[in-house]
Amino acid sequence: METQQFLSSVLSQRGPSALPYSEDTKWLIRQHLVSLTSAYPSLEPKTATFTHNDGRSVNLLQAEGTVPVSFQSVTYNIPIIVWLMESYPRHAPCVYVNPTRDMIIKRPHPHVNPSGLVSIPYLQNWIYPSSNLVDLARNLSLHFGRDPPLYSQRRPNPNPSPNFNPYTPTHAPTAAYTRPAIPPPRSYPASPYGAAAATAAAVQTEDPSEVFKRNAVNKLVEAVHGEVVSMRKAREAEMEGMFNAQAVLRHREDQLRKAVKEMHDEKEGLEQQLQMVLMNADILEAWLRENEAKVRSFGESDVDVDDAFECMDALSKQMMDCTAADLAIEDVVYALDKAAQEGAVPFDQYLRNVRLLSREQFFHRATASKVRAAQMQSQVANMAARISHYGGEPDALPRVRA
Repeated sequence: METQQFLSSVLSQRGPSALPYSEDTKWLIRQHLVSLTSAYPSLEPKTATFTHNDGRSVNLLQAEGTVPVSFQSVTYNIPIIVWLMESYPRHAPCVYVNPTRDMIIKRPHPHVNPSGLVSIPYLQNWIYPSSNLVDLARNLSLHFGRDPPLYSQRRPNPNPSPNFNPYTPTHAPTAAYTRPAIPPPRSYPASPYGAAAATAAAVQTEDPSEVFKRNAVNKLVEAVHGEVVSMRKAREAEMEGMFNAQAVLRHREDQLRKAVKEMHDEKEGLEQQLQMVLMNADILEAWLRENEAKVRSFGESDVDVDDAFECMDALSKQMMDCTAADLAIEDVVYALDKAAQEGAVPFDQYLRNVRLLSREQFFHRATASKVRAAQMQSQVANMAARISHYGGEPDALPRVRA
């Protein structure tokens, strides 16, 4: 029950502390480990840090303990570690033998390299989703029973016979597994000391001083590796902070660029408005200069209504005539309506007059519409000429519909 609670807890974590397994396979991973601990109680699931060849460190699940091996009718316990890699269970796990201080790896061995990495046909032919950890442990027991990968150092024997027992009698069939005080570097698929250790392949036992030296070197390597990992984590934290600061600065840069663009657009709009104000002021001043004398003369004598307004060009005069005729016809039609209502005008004569007046009013309104379009085009041309005079761009003028 504790194992199931532990697995449910670590596999349900989210965020930076989450294990790097696919969400759709976490339930299957839990089932595999629960079945493994049920079949082999000595294998305990836990989490630990695994370091890849490229230096990446990742928190993974592992099963550490022993598997029973029957060799020459005697049962022994072989210490192993089963790492569940990031792609598990779609790909096979990574298995190492984990010798204690008084054990060494048999060299050469058909299924275990000098660093302890295990390679058996079941791992090489791993098939998802039928392959599982229980069958893997059974295959390990079968292969290790045929050729044990570990030997004891307590009985040096420079010339071992083919029937050499892999353990001294102290390793009884139910001997308890003692975990090493100094864990060997199981983070790397290949041992960095494999080349040096190959020189001792001819012997099955080693001198205690050599074993002590190798353990000391391994401990030193582990210490250096731990320092490197801690330094790498510190540098990664610093880089993350710098990346965050860079993102904030880029966001502010975008805001400043947007504000500068808005201010530039506003400046251009104000310049256009200033040009229009200057142009209108120039027009008003010119009109005042032209009509100042007329204003003085109007103050000295009676003003004729027809002379109060003077058209500045032929289009304006034509527009005024059309507008006056249109309004006059409106008045006549209104008077005819009143006369028809009072019975002063026969109804047939009223209809005939209204039809003639409406026809004439239509022609006056059509003429006024054409004159208005011509005036708008002329006004746009004049405004463009004035803006170019004031140093503006003619394209800045708003388009006027005819």
